[in-house]
Amino acid sequence: MIKKSYSKTGSHCRVTFKLPPGTDGKTAVVCGDFNNWDQNAKPMTRTATGTFFITYSLPAHRSFRFRYLIDYQRWENDHAADGYVPNDYGSEDSVVTT
Repeated sequence: MIKKSYSKTGSHCRVTFKLPPGTDGKTAVVCGDFNNWDQNAKPMTRTATGTFFITYSLPAHRSFRFRYLIDYQRWENDHAADGYVPNDYGSEDSVVTT
């Protein structure tokens, strides 16, 4: 799930990435164009209900590819992404448009 909130000037968008409860994993990281696909980026916070979330401030009026890395081993897409594009690994990346 993705939630967006724009700055008053409209130049940035706070994007909250969420994985639902029941996601099979102990850790999750969002990797994408906006953080150079850094697999060691700050991990998502896990709530008591099992939801993972993290918020990034991204430039507005752009599209970014991303995926979730679960337990530093398994890649997952966001089922609520704004779109999907093929990647060089034979699968697809999620896309968020700000």
